Amino acid sequence: MLRLLIVLIGMGFLASPAPAASPGPVEGQRGMVVSDQALAAEVGAEILRAGGNAVDAAVAVGYAQAVVNPCCGNLGGGGFMTLHLADGRAAFIDFREAAPKAAGPNVFLDGEGKIIPRASLDGWRAAGVPGSVAGLDSALAQFGTMKRADVMAPAIRFARDGFVLTRPDADIIAAGLAAFKADPTLAQDWLHNGEALKAGDRLVQPQLATTLQGIADLGPDYFYKGPIAAAIVAASEKNGGLFSLEDFADYKARTGRPVECSYRGYDILTAAPPSAGGLAVCEILNILEFYPIGYLGFGSADTVHLMTEAMRHAFVDRNSAIGDPAFVANPVEKLVSKDYAAALRLTIDPHRATPSEALSGTTPPHEGTETTHFSVVDRAGNAVAVTYSLNAYFGARVMAPGTGFFLNDTMDDFTIKVGAANMFGLVQGAANAIAPGKRPVSSMAPTIVLKDGKPFMVLGSPGGSRIITAVVETILNVVDFGMTIQEAVNAPRVHAQWLPDILFAEPYALSPDTSRALAERGHTVRVQKPWGAVEAILLGDGAAQKGELPSFGDDSVRGEVPRAGYVYGGSDARRPAGAASAE
Repeated sequence: MLRLLIVLIGMGFLASPAPAASPGPVEGQRGMVVSDQALAAEVGAEILRAGGNAVDAAVAVGYAQAVVNPCCGNLGGGGFMTLHLADGRAAFIDFREAAPKAAGPNVFLDGEGKIIPRASLDGWRAAGVPGSVAGLDSALAQFGTMKRADVMAPAIRFARDGFVLTRPDADIIAAGLAAFKADPTLAQDWLHNGEALKAGDRLVQPQLATTLQGIADLGPDYFYKGPIAAAIVAASEKNGGLFSLEDFADYKARTGRPVECSYRGYDILTAAPPSAGGLAVCEILNILEFYPIGYLGFGSADTVHLMTEAMRHAFVDRNSAIGDPAFVANPVEKLVSKDYAAALRLTIDPHRATPSEALSGTTPPHEGTETTHFSVVDRAGNAVAVTYSLNAYFGARVMAPGTGFFLNDTMDDFTIKVGAANMFGLVQGAANAIAPGKRPVSSMAPTIVLKDGKPFMVLGSPGGSRIITAVVETILNVVDFGMTIQEAVNAPRVHAQWLPDILFAEPYALSPDTSRALAERGHTVRVQKPWGAVEAILLGDGAAQKGELPSFGDDSVRGEVPRAGYVYGGSDARRPAGAASAE
C-alpha cells in the first residue's frame, strides 16, 4: 500500500481534499467561549470582559448551562474538566457522579438474577450522587480569580427572570413532554396548560433560582450538607431510591493530572480515569500516527478503513480495561504507549476489516448521549475544556420538590450484571461493576492540544461513546487535513466501536464509491443521522498550518492559516442553539 501511495503522490493524484463549504469561524484577539447554548457562551464572554480568567468563565458557563440547557447542562449530574494554565500547570478535575453507598452489583437485578428492564435508566434508583456543584466550586477555588457570587449571578438572573425559548430550545423541552405530564413536580415549571413550552415562551425557574442563590451565598455545603441534600434524600426515600445524607456529605471532587500523549508533534492533554474517553483518544491517535492519512485524504476508503481499525482496537480496551481509579488499577501507561500502538498496528490488515469477534473484550458501552461540552480560553493563555452530563435527556427525569433541577441516570453507565454473557456471547467485566461510592466509566473526553507548550486547540463533545471518535476526527481534520476549526467541527463523521461490528457514517460522510470499497474490505456500513456537537477553539500561532505538512498537488484547498495572536471559535452546526462568543 505504501509503495503505491508513493507512486500516486509522485504522479500528483493525491491532492489534499477540499473541506465541505462551511461558514468561517468566529475570530477574536483576546478570549473565546464556545458552547452548544448561545446564552451560556455569552455569559462566559461577559465574565472574560469583566476581567475573569478562563476558569471563572468556565464555572459561569457551567452554572448558566444548568438553567438555559436543562436537558444536559446540570446541577444534578457530573463530569470532567481539563485545564492548562498560562504558567504551564495542567490539571484534571473529576466530578463524575458516585454510586450511593446502598448500591451494590445486584441493585438492578430481580430475585432470579435477571436485569430489571430500564431500572438503571428511569426513576430514583437510576441516579448517582451529583458532582457538578462540587466540581465547579473546586475549580473556582483552586484556579479562579472571582467570587462565587459574581460568576453565578448570570445563571441566577436567567433562572429568576427567565429567558425566551428559541426553536431548538423548545424542541429539546418537547422531548421530555411525557415525563413532565406524568410528574406534578415537573409539570409545574415545564408545562403550560398541560403542554410543552414553545418557541417564544419565557421559561422561568424560581425554584432553581433559589437553589442557585443558596449555593452562591453558602457554597457547596448548601447543596451537599444542607437543604438540597435533605430534599433529595427525602424524595429518594419516598420513591424507593437509595440516597442517604451520608452519600452527599461525603462527596468530593478529585483533582489530579490529565492523561498525556502526543500526535505529530502536538501534545494532548485529556481526561483521565474514571473516563476511558481520554485513553481511547490517545490510543486511536497513536495507532494512526504511523499512517499518512493526510495524503490518503479526508473520507477516502484507505483513511476510513485505518480509522475504523484503530477505533475497533481502542474500544476493546475502553470496554474492558478501565474503572474508577479508587477501586481498580488502570493500565494508563500501557494504553498511551507508542509501543503498544505499534503492536496493535501489526494486527491491522490494510486491505481487510478485522472481525470484531476476533478481538477479546467485554460489553459495549451504553452511555447516554445527552451531554454538553464547552471550551474557554482567555487572553493570558489559560485554557479550559469541560464536558458534563445528565446522561440521557433530562437524566432519570426525576426532581426533588423545591430544588428545580433534574437528577442524572448515570447508574446505567456501570456494568449492570457482572459475568453474564451478552448477545454476542461475550462476558461482561468487573472493572466497571457497581460498588458503593464508585464512579462509573465514561467516554467524556474534554481535551486540550498544545503546540510548543501553548494551547493550540480546546475541544470536546457530547455523544456517549461517539464522543471519543468526534474528538479524534476533529483533531485529524485540523492537523492532517488542514481545515479551519469551523470546517473541522462541521465535517461529516464516521464511528466504529468494536461492537456492534458496524461502521456508522453520517449522511454524506462517504461517497457511494467509498462505501462500496469499504464493503469489499469487509466493513458493514450503516448511515445514521448526525451525532455529537464538538465545541472547539483554535489558537493562531503564526505557523503555516498547511506548511507543516508536505505539499502535494493543489495546496490552495486547505483551510485558512490561523493568524498569530488570534483565536478562532467553532460551534457545531449539529446543535443550532450553540455559539462561539469572543471576549
